[in-house]
Amino acid sequence: MKSWISFLLPDDEYKEKRMLYFFSEGAIILFLSVIIMIICNRIFTINDVEIVLLLFVAIFLLYVSGRYIISGIEYTDIATEHSYKKEIKNIFSRTCSFVVIFMLLYLIFLDIPSNRNEWMEITGLLLSVGIVWFITSFISLRRSYKKNKELL
Repeated sequence: MKSWISFLLPDDEYKEKRMLYFFSEGAIILFLSVIIMIICNRIFTINDVEIVLLLFVAIFLLYVSGRYIISGIEYTDIATEHSYKKEIKNIFSRTCSFVVIFMLLYLIFLDIPSNRNEWMEITGLLLSVGIVWFITSFISLRRSYKKNKELL
């Protein structure tokens, strides 16, 4: 019988087990962070508890994402130089497609930026997100490639 969280987990049994470890580790870090916040709140008053709690959730999400990226389990079928280079092109293509589609949807559904500062803000945001997405995907691909090459 599957759990309600099974939609977050991959179908591959090994990946699923590793992801459960990552979620568990992140949950322990989140739990310890909340305990530390409760202790600190007794010593001195924390005015913006909501912001601190959101920070802890962000730390949880970053921890789980970082562990997944660094683990090298995302690209299980990349073991040759040719498939590695092909996947780099796919990652670059997906990243560029996201940036272009997001910009088009932004221009269609929200107002067209009226001044140079607004254009720079949206362009900077999109470029930042695109660069982070590409770098994290590249790191994951590289780790997976090295891991898969060692297994052969």
